[in-house]
Amino acid sequence: MQNFTPISALLGGALIGFSAFLLLWFNGRIAGVSSIMSGLFTTQGANRHWRIAFLIGLMLGAASWQFFATEAITFRQNYPLPLMIVGGFLVGLGTRLGSGCTSGHGICGNALLSPRSMAATLTFMASGLLTVYLIRHIFHINA
Repeated sequence: MQNFTPISALLGGALIGFSAFLLLWFNGRIAGVSSIMSGLFTTQGANRHWRIAFLIGLMLGAASWQFFATEAITFRQNYPLPLMIVGGFLVGLGTRLGSGCTSGHGICGNALLSPRSMAATLTFMASGLLTVYLIRHIFHINA
């Protein structure tokens, strides 16, 4: 299995959990990336600064991994643009309807044993599985 990378997965998961813990401990905030991002447009002052720092940290973490990884990371290409636009819209709509995203509900909410987050996580996981099945096996889009 080429894509089985337990060490990097364990390290990444630990870092995500630790950063969510630190944000909750120091700021009393749940590390929901969609809420952090939307708060950039609705808050001012110091409440905005930590959001910017958090999002920059996410980008720097990804860039650091790309730079220091022993194998080149290849990105999937050639997906139909209309499909990507519809997918992005549906993800945004889902985070708004579900009052949070995969990080807020899936990581933080489940860790806090929130029934609402457990239901949201089951919903977006089932939606993701159904989407992959439809795209790969019904519509035969294998970009």
